[in-house]
Amino acid sequence: MLTNRIQILVLTCLIFNSFLSNNAARAQSTTHNAARAQSTTQTIAAVAPKVVKIFGAGGGKNLYAYGTGFLVSPQGHIVTVWSHILDSDTVAIVLNDGRRYAGKVVGFEPPLDLAVLKIEAEGLPFFDLGLATSAGPGARVLGFSNAFKVATGDEPVSVIHGVIAAKTTLAARRGAFESPYTGSVYVVDAVTNNAGAAGGALTTWDGRLLGMIGKELRNTQTNTWLNYVMPISELSETVEQIITGRFQSKKQDDEEGGGLTRKKPRRYDATDFGIVTIPDVVARTPAYIDRILPGSPAETAGLRPNDLILFVGNDLVQSCQTLKEELGRLESGDQLKIVVRREDKLVTVSMPVVKKTSE
Repeated sequence: MLTNRIQILVLTCLIFNSFLSNNAARAQSTTHNAARAQSTTQTIAAVAPKVVKIFGAGGGKNLYAYGTGFLVSPQGHIVTVWSHILDSDTVAIVLNDGRRYAGKVVGFEPPLDLAVLKIEAEGLPFFDLGLATSAGPGARVLGFSNAFKVATGDEPVSVIHGVIAAKTTLAARRGAFESPYTGSVYVVDAVTNNAGAAGGALTTWDGRLLGMIGKELRNTQTNTWLNYVMPISELSETVEQIITGRFQSKKQDDEEGGGLTRKKPRRYDATDFGIVTIPDVVARTPAYIDRILPGSPAETAGLRPNDLILFVGNDLVQSCQTLKEELGRLESGDQLKIVVRREDKLVTVSMPVVKKTSE
């Protein structure tokens, strides 16, 4: 009898201890989850004021007039993507608290898909590029952007959480992802690259800057959208040089020699390749193709009416006038590479630049 009572007492103690252990584990888990949620909330509150909404040039099908950027100095320097949105003398910059400023482009580098803007303001919250970091696959991240124009004033920008799925390079798959940028990228397991999100910030879970969200690009082989981010390490040196005035773009309008500036003769224009653009009636008429001449190199390359010419080589085409200037610098023997936007796809074509009999 005494033995049975002892066994029952031991069993009761074991059950009670198990109950206490389970409750302690639940309490610890709840505390951990609450702390994590609080930490995320704090990170969002700290990062959001460093992200700005950008409103600029738009027009035409699929050319929305809004985007995102992030502050990198207390004096109002902003990093964003180089795009048609900046195709105006000034753009509207809206801060997290709703304040509006006129922003000007102070520098850009098309091969990096990068532009730096400036607003006249002081004492702003910003990402210190010297404290930016990097991460590998599996790292938990937060993406901040004005996706789908969710914010026009003091409304908060969107925040998406996910993980880094891989770190790779676009250069290895240039044929699949038509982009002037061909460096390293983070592939993110989250839908970060939406309309208006380009130029947004990707951070670690605790708010350290990782990179800049890229444009909307489709994998032309699988017809799927790519969610990618350009690491800040690929951009920071150029950003610093632009801010300090020491940057010289890879794009050179002139050739320097012997202390004199010599412009290349303008031997070519769009019709030499069979391209007829829409009439150049305003200061910055987009370079839409009106028609393609029969039997021309453009027809052979597959260009079509209504295609919007975005790049000649690595140089952004902001208007019909810019297209004229870029084609005018070609010389016989060059390979003309053109990137156009066709509905919701980017299409790249190449044409040989043949010698003109008039040269």
